[in-house]
Amino acid sequence: MFSFTDQTGRAISLPHTPRRIISLVPSQTELLFDLGLREEVVGITKFCIHPHEWFHTKTRVGGTKQLKPEIIQQLQPDLIIANKEENVKEQVEELATQYPVWISDINTLDDAYEMIDQIGLITKKEENATMIINQIRDSFDSFKTPAPPLRAAYFIWRNPYMTVGADTFIHYMMNVAGFINVYGDKTRYPEIAVQELKTKNPGIFLLSSEPFPFKQTHVDELQTQFPETKILLVDGEMFSWYGSRLVYAAEYFRQLSQIITNS
Repeated sequence: MFSFTDQTGRAISLPHTPRRIISLVPSQTELLFDLGLREEVVGITKFCIHPHEWFHTKTRVGGTKQLKPEIIQQLQPDLIIANKEENVKEQVEELATQYPVWISDINTLDDAYEMIDQIGLITKKEENATMIINQIRDSFDSFKTPAPPLRAAYFIWRNPYMTVGADTFIHYMMNVAGFINVYGDKTRYPEIAVQELKTKNPGIFLLSSEPFPFKQTHVDELQTQFPETKILLVDGEMFSWYGSRLVYAAEYFRQLSQIITNS
């Protein structure tokens, strides 16, 4: 019997290395693929779009917040990997009465490194996990945060507009990328009004590709109300995915900085 402690402080016990894994988190699903767990992963959510081949071949167990227990039961997992924020607490607690559930809690890059390391340990893919962590570390070690930082508002939703507060991974990654979050005095994902935005006076709006898929039409809509503000569409995965996709984040931030500088 092997015992592990997840990032919320819960202990789980596994009789053997997991052979039937369900992932309830898109960024961690991609990590499992990159760790080399091609056969072991039997279930994913409908939002687990990476890797492309798994999106079309693995059994889907519902959405991150609307799971289908009957499908999970059919798959008979010996490990379920969840996340404190992305999954619904009551649903995860119910699953934990029947299966081993390991829960991540990510707010910083160090949290992400710990999660990757621990999942590598649990699945006996330690070498691959270390390689991924080192790739991410190296990419950020060589990344120079632009100066001076820009005051920015990050949009995750429309009707109503919603942004991110200080206790989120996106806020942390905004700082890494060289932005000051004008809503850093808020928590979680507050709604924001246009008039409030004007008083915050950010120099740039970052319109995320997820969870709401902002498009150029939304940029144009905001630009009429904020003609002096720089408004950009950004890849939300680079700001919010905390698995192996982090390998590409530093380079993306470098390119984003160049676009801002040259525009």
